Amino acid sequence: MFMCSELYIAAFEGRTQEVTRLLSGDSSTAVVAVANGHPSPRGRSHAIHQGLCCITREVTAQQSTLLHIAASQGHCELIAELCLRDAALLSLANASLDTPLHCTARAGHADAIEAIVRLAREDRVEDDLLRALLSSKNKAGDTALHEAARHGHGAAVETLMKLAPEMASEVNGVRVSPLYLAVMSRSVRAVAAIAGYRDASAAGPDSQNALHAAVLQSSEIVSLLLRWRPALATDIDDNKSSPLHFASSDGDCSVVQEILTYAPPSTSYLQDTEGLSALHVAASMGNLPVVRLLLQSYPASADIRDSYGRSFLHAAVVRGRCSIISHAIKNRMLERLFNEQDMQGNTPLHLAVQAGEYKVVSKLLFSGKVQGHILNNAGHTPFDLVENSTGFFSMASLVVKLFVSGSQFRPQRQDHIKQWNGQDIMKWREVTSKNLAIVSTLVATVAFSAAFNVPGSYGSDGKANLNGNRMYNTFLLLVTVAVTTAVMATILLIYGKASRSPRSRSWITFVLSLYFLWLSLLSMMLGFYTAIAAVVSDNKKPIRTAVARVIYCGLYILMALLTELAMPGSLVGVLRFVVGVCSGRQRHVKKQISRQYPFVIMYAINMFLFVVVNTIAISVVDTTASLH
Repeated sequence: MFMCSELYIAAFEGRTQEVTRLLSGDSSTAVVAVANGHPSPRGRSHAIHQGLCCITREVTAQQSTLLHIAASQGHCELIAELCLRDAALLSLANASLDTPLHCTARAGHADAIEAIVRLAREDRVEDDLLRALLSSKNKAGDTALHEAARHGHGAAVETLMKLAPEMASEVNGVRVSPLYLAVMSRSVRAVAAIAGYRDASAAGPDSQNALHAAVLQSSEIVSLLLRWRPALATDIDDNKSSPLHFASSDGDCSVVQEILTYAPPSTSYLQDTEGLSALHVAASMGNLPVVRLLLQSYPASADIRDSYGRSFLHAAVVRGRCSIISHAIKNRMLERLFNEQDMQGNTPLHLAVQAGEYKVVSKLLFSGKVQGHILNNAGHTPFDLVENSTGFFSMASLVVKLFVSGSQFRPQRQDHIKQWNGQDIMKWREVTSKNLAIVSTLVATVAFSAAFNVPGSYGSDGKANLNGNRMYNTFLLLVTVAVTTAVMATILLIYGKASRSPRSRSWITFVLSLYFLWLSLLSMMLGFYTAIAAVVSDNKKPIRTAVARVIYCGLYILMALLTELAMPGSLVGVLRFVVGVCSGRQRHVKKQISRQYPFVIMYAINMFLFVVVNTIAISVVDTTASLH
């Protein structure tokens, strides 16, 4: 029989007197009322007004009884009243097989738990009612302790552990223990209560234990679990990962130190299904403090190799962890690892080039501890692997760095060399050319208009009022340069896109158009300053100075940003590359670069010129502001 609205609301809000009034009378009267056509809530309300009554066995759509509702809300007085009327309500389960004890444990009402247990003990109908209640499981296989632990209700967990500590050894339908759930809730109080039982289970999903979860939750819980059961540190999950693997991946040194304190030395040497140790994991994640701690505690763990024969240094290189590389460079005990080869013959330098990690490559080469001529099992040096790069910038950076360091290609016939297929940069150039043509046309239009909307306006004779002013004349010159260079950039961009000239020639036109467009933009910015300087009176020099400084700072920041993003290495490195290519040193390497990566040389030269030109432009702005 479905519960009437008045009874449900009264039970939910804990109005014991109203529930008692609704339940007063003979239950047979209510049955007669239903038989007479009052089964719905509306009919039930009508029946109440006629002097009829509700019954204790009414349920919700989820088959929850009045006691389920009262227990979930922690109404102890109502719980006692309902149990006095019908003690069997204690053991009734709803559609999810939740008993009232499950409901109150899920809500965390410790006093309601004690009330239910006390009433169960007073029941004389069934002696083992309390035992059945405490061990009862719902559809998910959860006991009341599972529910309290899952939601982190420390007081409720403590109460249940006092009543039935053996519940801590039970696992639910997916083989998860209450302790694991308590750890996931981050409730130290709940974890401490369960861990007080010696035989408590620590099982979790995928063969994990509670310590696997704790290392990612709370260092306090980790300490508590290790003091309770140190053997948890050596347990492995389905992936053969130990809690130390988990802690190393997270990077919390205090947790790692806690595990190393309680765990045996063999824990640091445990390897997962891929052969990765905790040191491999920490290195691949870039957790330098953990790497330092592991190497300090167990230096021999640096010799561990994974399933591919790779050390922790290989793992750090593949993920581009520069901090780990820097630390290894300073450690004399790790020098042997820099030229160590894996099962495929790859050194860390091979893997760094293959991964396109040019910053790591730079650190390895700068250390002076790696050899760039070592061949892997496929007969390739690190320089040969540059051809697998998919991005132009990473390819150019690798070529510059490897050439400057004196690295070599493998010996091969020069007619077998294939030019690097830079499809990505070609597509980028096509799209960029179209957008730049629009920009250059707009710049030319604006600069052309500025020449006839001169600062200071015109006099009655049609001449400019500021004619003869030094800043005004400079403004006209800069506007003329801006128009001319913008038009030239537009023509070159259209020509490069429309013509079917060789790739090298089309790239030359594209680069020239970039220079002209950049020069046009610089001229416009300087023209803006000279126009303001021409119309501002001499007694307002601070305004001109402020404008000049804003332009100066903007150009400086923009140049620094573009240099950082587009420069294939440091400025000194690029200069050494340009000088080395032009001087003829490493003749064979230079020839192969010009055949296989023809755009790199031009790109490096142009980037160097870009810095020079912009430095001159910034100096002009600064000088102009100082002179006027």
